[in-house]
Amino acid sequence: MKSAILATTISAIFALSGCAGQGNTSQSGSHSTLDSATNAAISIESGKDYHSFSNPEQISVSHLALDLDVNFDKKIISGDVELTVKRMQAGANTLILDTRDLTINGVTANGMPIPYTLGAEDSFLGAPLSITVPEGVNKVTVSYHTSPQASGVQWLTPAQTAGKQHPFLFTQSQAIHARSFMPLQDSPQVRVTYSATIHTPKDLLAVMSASNDPDTARDGVYEFDMPQPIPAYLIALAVGDLKFKAMGKRTGVYAEPALLDAAADEFADTESMLEMTEKTYGPYRWDRYDLLILPPSFPFGGMENPRLSFITPTVIAGDKSLVSLIAHELAHSWSGNTVTNATWRDLWLNEGFTTYLTYRIMQMVYGNDRYNMEAVLGRQDLQADIDSLPEDDQILAIDLRGRDPDVVFSNIPYEKGALFLRELEQKVGRANFDKFLLNYFEHFAFQSITTDQFLAYLNDTLMKDYADKLSSERIHQWIFEPGIPDGAPVATSNAFKVVDDARSQWLNGAIKAQDIDAVDWVVHQWLYFLNNMPETLTQAQLHELDQAFSLTQSKNNEIAHSWLLMAVENWYEPALPRVHSYLVSIGRNKLVKPIYKALSQTVKGKALAKKAFTEAKPGYHPLTVKANEGFVE
Repeated sequence: MKSAILATTISAIFALSGCAGQGNTSQSGSHSTLDSATNAAISIESGKDYHSFSNPEQISVSHLALDLDVNFDKKIISGDVELTVKRMQAGANTLILDTRDLTINGVTANGMPIPYTLGAEDSFLGAPLSITVPEGVNKVTVSYHTSPQASGVQWLTPAQTAGKQHPFLFTQSQAIHARSFMPLQDSPQVRVTYSATIHTPKDLLAVMSASNDPDTARDGVYEFDMPQPIPAYLIALAVGDLKFKAMGKRTGVYAEPALLDAAADEFADTESMLEMTEKTYGPYRWDRYDLLILPPSFPFGGMENPRLSFITPTVIAGDKSLVSLIAHELAHSWSGNTVTNATWRDLWLNEGFTTYLTYRIMQMVYGNDRYNMEAVLGRQDLQADIDSLPEDDQILAIDLRGRDPDVVFSNIPYEKGALFLRELEQKVGRANFDKFLLNYFEHFAFQSITTDQFLAYLNDTLMKDYADKLSSERIHQWIFEPGIPDGAPVATSNAFKVVDDARSQWLNGAIKAQDIDAVDWVVHQWLYFLNNMPETLTQAQLHELDQAFSLTQSKNNEIAHSWLLMAVENWYEPALPRVHSYLVSIGRNKLVKPIYKALSQTVKGKALAKKAFTEAKPGYHPLTVKANEGFVE
């Protein structure tokens, strides 16, 4: 079946002809079915951000100057933000900002109050803040404070941290959560520079997605500057009992003292990754690249906040087996942070390119075997989402109108986007494709672009240079149609043959689990071994595997996830206590959501899920709560 957002013609796509927009659709959480492919294509206005009230086409914000106080007792951030604005249309005098659950205490210009109104609240978009900007004025200051329930802020008690002595705060802005802790134009097409003064308790350290001085004194007042223009979703703040350890001349790690040495050892190859990426894709444009290790409640694997990626501790495995996450967040410094999706419909331009670069970085640093194994596992993850998602959600240029943009985060923009780029690479040759990417990152540096702009650039470059190898119909199929096109690249790994043989022999009863020679298996082989088991195993088979390999007690969070999911689906009772402890100890959605979903399929499972969720909820991030609360209702 064709997608509901097919473009009217191939030529229209590659000529970058804009279709007339019909304005915002309903802002409810439901996903309406559009009448026809043609009508859908016409009604989606390329570059229009359907998830922001802001009006940058009339008045655009170019700089933020924040002066904020972090109050752990009240769980609020309060203070001022001065916004530097530019009139894009003559006579425009109304600046519209995005907010969510903010209390606006006043708006001033040149020290004098100016008129403003706060509009009605939308369920996930928040409320528009409309400010009348006097003629000749280019700076306005908004005084405000956040809500303790701000969707983009998590407050952790000392008991929820590694050190158990101090509280912790971190923000998560993507997709549209920056508006919950500052009023701004919360659209990825609006790029701003920013400066900040952050006031905290004196025994804590503040860090931001900006210039961080590793030698800064702890005095409760911290100054930051971000000179490169970035979208709102990359503005980030964390406050806690943090220490710093260098890993290279441009790289280091911030973490609680209990995690610092382990994190620095695990991610010691970060400098090498940075140098390898620069050699192929051009200079790193952000000065330093540091990591911040967050408490385990962080809902994502990582967040590519520029200069300071936020990282889950669940990838500290002790053997560097999960460091592809670091390669991914680093790769965002080129694809995502330097060249950014203009709207959330275009997320694949961030994540598809970054996932492709991740594979390449892992290959450059760790070799072909690692590259091939991770590519196979990535393709299997993609197929799992293709099998489970509705067709409209299998499309790279997804229709998100009237929907919470957080639903866009699946393996489609990541793995399908990367697979599309891998096909381009194979068709034109790796050296030629690397040159294309190098020029692409340079051409669109510090810009936010749409799918249509990418296609126009592709048409003027690769399509022109390799007209005998590339077809616009094929590219259209990749971007605007569901599923994986026939003939797409297929990853293979010789390292998995021994795993397939061992699994088959064990399932056929030819060997016992204890006779499987897995001493030299790496984590990727274990994941492949477990993830490709039949859906149904007997209790005796599960017990045999557990006895042979102690899977229930695995310290590797990815292996534990695969095994515990299998245990839930087959109701293997000896593993259920670990299921509970696993769910209450981490909040990374990739790891906990599939388990909650599997538990919700049975009465006994739902009871276990509800018990774990009730215990874990106070320590979960709001995004983790939102993603999983439906499974326990």
